[in-house]
Amino acid sequence: MGVVEKISGFAGKTFTLWVILFAVIAYILPNQFIWIGDYIVPLLGIVMFGMGLTLSAADFKEVFRRPKEVALGVAGHFIIMPLLAFGLAIGFDLPKEVAVGVILVGCCPSGTASNVMVFLARGNVALAVAIASVSTILAPIVTPLLILLLASKWVNISIGSLFFSIIQVVIIPLILGFLVKKFFGKQAEAGAKALPLVSVISIVLIVSAVVAGSQDQLAKTGLLIFAVVVLHNVLGFLLGFFFARLCGMDLAKQKAVAMEVGMQNSGLGVAIATAHFSPLAAVPSAIFSVWHNISGSVLAYIFSLMKDKKNVGTDKNNSIKTDAS
Repeated sequence: MGVVEKISGFAGKTFTLWVILFAVIAYILPNQFIWIGDYIVPLLGIVMFGMGLTLSAADFKEVFRRPKEVALGVAGHFIIMPLLAFGLAIGFDLPKEVAVGVILVGCCPSGTASNVMVFLARGNVALAVAIASVSTILAPIVTPLLILLLASKWVNISIGSLFFSIIQVVIIPLILGFLVKKFFGKQAEAGAKALPLVSVISIVLIVSAVVAGSQDQLAKTGLLIFAVVVLHNVLGFLLGFFFARLCGMDLAKQKAVAMEVGMQNSGLGVAIATAHFSPLAAVPSAIFSVWHNISGSVLAYIFSLMKDKKNVGTDKNNSIKTDAS
């Protein structure tokens, strides 16, 4: 198991490199990867099952210790990113499928990779974990409603089918993983050591499938989508940070909220787009999956240099969940 753990750790640290490499290969040789598109939903289910294996009841203590701050973080996430997505879609006059894809990723819950970034940024990890967990649990209700509200300008939305899709690919695997950890603790702990490797392989396959399935459209709109994704993510970080400051949070919590607002469960966006819309609608989520790990790492370094006078929450309850989405 030691070898698997070392390989898994290496894969987690070099995740972005593998995603970029295989995305380029899939763009050059689409026929070799396009078949993976049929397996995007189960692949994301595997990632969410892995997240469930890392969850514990202790992760929700922060919800009861600081309900106001957790609620503000979740509200900030589900207000700032969807509205930014809608504004960018209108402002750039994006093609229909691209606009829907940008809004999809904006309406997704927080990605668990953000917890790692908050740790590296010397932010309040306990608050970050609580915000990510609560936003994920609320996703089956909040995400379809937001998509209906913001994307119906471009396409017809079936809120019922979106609800059941999110239950299928997020909540059920998450609960199964949580139950396996609860009743088979030792086995789950051993299996969790391979989670970064499993998550990296799954996300690499998902991104490769999206790139292969939308190669022609990418050639026409790839640079535009990349520019919009970068703006969406960076503005999310900035607005999240100043939103937390406006709410009177200390610096460590401002870092946590900034990361939780700006980083998305982009794998869910890919799954929803593939199942309900089109391969091109999945591209913004796929690009976001790569980009927010790069930008998050840079921001974490910048945040780590910022002095927190109160020194609150940087070392307490630093329970890190790792996943590449």
